[in-house]
Amino acid sequence: MSRSLATLRIALVAGEHSGDTLGAGLIDALREQVPGASFFGVGGPKMRAAGLECWEDSETLAVMGLTEVIKHLPRLLKLRRSLVERFVRADADAFVGIDAPDFNIGLAQRLRARGLKTIQYVSPSVWAWRQGRVKTIAKACDRVLCLLPFEPEFYLRHNVEATFVGHPLAQNIRPVDDVAIPRRELGIGSNGPVLTVMPGSRGGEIASLAPDFLATAAALSDQLDGLTVLVPLASQRGADDVRGLIEEQGLQGNFRLSVGDANVCMAAADVLLLASGTAALEGLLHGKPMVVAYRLAPSTYRIVRALNLVKLEHFSLPNLLTAEPFVREFVQDAITPTSLSEALRPLFDDTNQTEMLAAFAQVREQLAVNADERAARAVVATATAGSAS
Repeated sequence: MSRSLATLRIALVAGEHSGDTLGAGLIDALREQVPGASFFGVGGPKMRAAGLECWEDSETLAVMGLTEVIKHLPRLLKLRRSLVERFVRADADAFVGIDAPDFNIGLAQRLRARGLKTIQYVSPSVWAWRQGRVKTIAKACDRVLCLLPFEPEFYLRHNVEATFVGHPLAQNIRPVDDVAIPRRELGIGSNGPVLTVMPGSRGGEIASLAPDFLATAAALSDQLDGLTVLVPLASQRGADDVRGLIEEQGLQGNFRLSVGDANVCMAAADVLLLASGTAALEGLLHGKPMVVAYRLAPSTYRIVRALNLVKLEHFSLPNLLTAEPFVREFVQDAITPTSLSEALRPLFDDTNQTEMLAAFAQVREQLAVNADERAARAVVATATAGSAS
């Protein structure tokens, strides 16, 4: 199936906003290394801008949890069958699944059986929960590209080819020396306290976490004079949903909703309240104290607990990457406006955060190793392995 570099054809499927960002960086780096390569599949606006021939939007894969997938399963299975046939007909040399492992690994297994080289970009948290998935990954993937430095060792124990590439965000995000700069960009005063609230990018996350996050921010507004609450959302739909919740709950407070400027809002903040995921890593890279929360559907959570599927004490990326946990974490029923505000309030007063900032800076240097370029090199090597050209 492999051909010369000049005509390399790469199929990609990216899940939601963060996958779209990773995919765009990968396409740009691949185009630098292989100017004649072509790209097609599932992505978002950034991947389209980078040159992806987009067959479906990445938001089609934005489904949370175990039980939530069930109602979408017929649609997702139909999409996967369609992509297998289309990628084969398109004569792809390799398939790169970007995040969305529940969809992409099954797709990779079918494509590998049809002769394509297969790569999973972003390891699922298989080292943390549902570790049995590594057997499926071994069957499905020629290589896993890992964003976190401890992941390849886990795969090595299971005879899966894995490469640490670093994290593109670490290349682009640095703490600001003066919060007044991003605050001026946002048009807010530089002296008052600022809380940035990010309840997630998917509709399910927002519906689950935003009511408690907003009520927490409102409670803190009563305790902290002049508190500004920044609420950056990934989409206009998310912003409309959150605006509706603020109106429904009759919340008081200086809420400033926006779309697409999460990094500026993080840089401007004193403290962050975040849904667990990529945003927590971004908070680490910005060097911000934070509280992190995550809530599954009750039925999903019961299954996870009953089957003992989670193997780690902590779930947020900052706590997994630093030698000791600096971030307070809340899950399920522990997420209340009272518990969150009590955890957040001291962070506005604590100026002695030298140890935390040093640990975050060390992680940032570990991850800032030009991930786009490394990932592109690994994709090319895998796609052309065994080729005579």
